[in-house]
Formats: sequence, structure tokens, C-alpha cells
Amino acid sequence: MARAQEKTESGFAAQTGVGPTFLVAIEQQFPTDQRIIHDGLAKQILPFGYKVFLGLTQISWIRDWMVRATDKQAHGIWSGVMCRKRYIDDKVAEAVAGSVETVVNLGTGHDTRAYRLQSLANVPVWEIDQPVNIEAKRSSLQKVFGEIPSHVTLVPIDFNRQELGTVLASHGYAADTKTFFIWEAVTQYLTEAGLHQTFDFLAQAPAGSLLAFTYVRKDFIEGKARYEQETVYKRFVVREKAWHFGFDPEEVADFLSEYGWRVLEHHGYDDLAERYLKPTGRKLPSMAIERMVYAEKL
Repeated sequence: MARAQEKTESGFAAQTGVGPTFLVAIEQQFPTDQRIIHDGLAKQILPFGYKVFLGLTQISWIRDWMVRATDKQAHGIWSGVMCRKRYIDDKVAEAVAGSVETVVNLGTGHDTRAYRLQSLANVPVWEIDQPVNIEAKRSSLQKVFGEIPSHVTLVPIDFNRQELGTVLASHGYAADTKTFFIWEAVTQYLTEAGLHQTFDFLAQAPAGSLLAFTYVRKDFIEGKARYEQETVYKRFVVREKAWHFGFDPEEVADFLSEYGWRVLEHHGYDDLAERYLKPTGRKLPSMAIERMVYAEKL
């Protein structure tokens, strides 16, 4: 897996690794029946500086301001992050109750899924990310639990220089194991060559394995359509040059079929908002540039 983002300095990597979990932690400050996702570990796993600011969001007007300010910077990102996590949670729980034996989280950041979902308590989980993110997470987990929970293996990787299958194998992962692969908010950071290299690995997964991944629309990456995301485009595509790859939604199924995968579900975030946001009674914009795919290995 070759990550095109040459910027692996701790600042940018740490921001992308911790940022979504920070938003989830703020979400926990809403009343229980208004939360899109429930995550009691999000606050605990955050670095100290984030926890200090988090305390301020107990005040409702500051919390509401934070949501508005975040959505102003990236239209619809608040509900997008919460809904995509809820969706993946549901699919993982469903899968491990069936025939899936292990979980591999590609680009795990500070995600807490492996530690808060009771359905994963006895399921082997491999969490893989850049070394700076893995070390930051290792430190956070040790503070929360005293040690890394025994069912989780943290896997540091240099995405630009190391091959995913080889690195996972060196950490005890068996390639013939029916696996649920999570690939959340990562594909846009890859070059086309890097994406193909990852799917070369996924093509070797046994039949019945499952994959939940997000992607950014190709026309946004190419600058042909902005979807009310001018700030995001200028930052991640133009200035940071961090986002490189996008899919045309019409081409996703054919692309996956080339690697032996079949699309089971393919959602825009309006669909996810209808399922997870609407029951809370909150009114939040939806994020049009990102979509969710759920697929099965044939």
C-alpha cells in the first residue's frame, strides 16, 4: 500500500489521526437521545490538549458553536463522520456475529471501535497506520487500559515503502482468514498506483471477507465540482496536496469486480443521515463529496 502523501511529519499525521475521534468525543456531550453515535472511550483516548478543550463543550452554546464552525469549514462533515462510523459499527457487529473471524482496520487513527464494541471483545483485530499515529495511539491506550488489550495488534507501516501484506504477516495476520476490512477516510490520500496496490492485497482475501470503505468523488479531486467545499478543496487538494485519488460513483462496482469483490451497498451520506441522524431530531447538513461502499469478496 503506497500512500502518496509524502508529508508524514507528526503534525499533519497526528491531526488526521486524532481529529475524527475529537469530533466524536464532542458528540458525547449532547444528550443521549440526540447522539448520532455513542462512544464512551473517545474522550479517554484523546491526548491531553484535546481533553482540555473538550471540557468547554459541556456548555451547550459552545458545543453548538463548535458543530457550526466545523460544518462551515467542511460542509456536512459533522454528520458525515458520525454516520459513517455508526454504519461501519453496525456492519462489523453483523459480520462477526456471522462467519467473519478477524478485523483489519487500515488507517485506524484514534478510532475506538476495537475497544468499545462488545462484539469485538474476543475477535482478533489488527490496527494499521503510520508509525507516528500508531505510537500516539499506543501511548493513549496504555494510559486508558494499562496495556494494549490482548485481542488487538497495533501495526506501524511506512505506506510509501512497505508492502501491506508482508507487514501484516510479520505481525501474525493469516491471509487465509475470513476478514472484515475497514478502510475509513483513507483512499483519497492515495495515488492511483497506491490504490491498485492495496486492492492487489485485498484480491487475495478469502471468499466471504467483507470491506467497508469511504471514498471522495473524483470530480471533486479533479476540481470539476466543489459541492460547497471550497475550503476543503483549497486545503487538502491545492495547498496540502494531500488528497490525490477519487472514484466516479458509476465506476466503483466495475473497479471492485476486477479484484474479485462485489458491491453489496453503496451509499451517499444523505442515505446514512436518514438512517442515523433523522432519529435524533437534529438538523445537520450532509456531506456530498464522500460516499460509503460495503463489499463482499467472491
